Amino acid sequence: MNREVKERTILDAFAEDFVEVIEKHAKYVIVSGFVAIAHGRSRGTEDVDMIIERIKKDAFIKMHNDLLVAGFECIQSEDSEVIYDDYLKDKTSVRYVRTGHFIPEMELKLAKDELDDYQIKTRKKLPLTGLDLYFSSIEMNVAFKEELLKSEKDMDDAKHLRIIYSDVLDENEITKIKADIRMLRLS
Repeated sequence: MNREVKERTILDAFAEDFVEVIEKHAKYVIVSGFVAIAHGRSRGTEDVDMIIERIKKDAFIKMHNDLLVAGFECIQSEDSEVIYDDYLKDKTSVRYVRTGHFIPEMELKLAKDELDDYQIKTRKKLPLTGLDLYFSSIEMNVAFKEELLKSEKDMDDAKHLRIIYSDVLDENEITKIKADIRMLRLS
């Protein structure tokens, strides 16, 4: 199978610029559709999904202020305490954009359970993307898309990742993660 590194996109640059700030403050993982897109899947999206480790409010405020300095703004609020107390602490995501732009967006959320902690613990830099970013494992992405999300788009993403990684995919890990999803998210 030919595994050429793809050309950089606006979404790639946005994600890399955002991560440059985040990684100074917290461990993170990129999840969901952008994982498949970064592997050459041709489909549209206007956002990147990111989970960061649970951090305290003061650490978040510092990170948020650094994001502002780097040219990003939060759509929900300018007030970092409101963002943390009214959204992130309550397991609701927030969206950041480049200042003055509507897209692309970074959907940011704090890890909410053992599954998110595991995604961060097992995060990987995936050389086939050509990006210097941490992604959740391919097994994690396939399991979430097939077991929890299940939309046509998600099933096609999972199929794409299964093809790209057919020779190294750990089916036992996918099965374990799917069981964890059923226990932690679907019960």
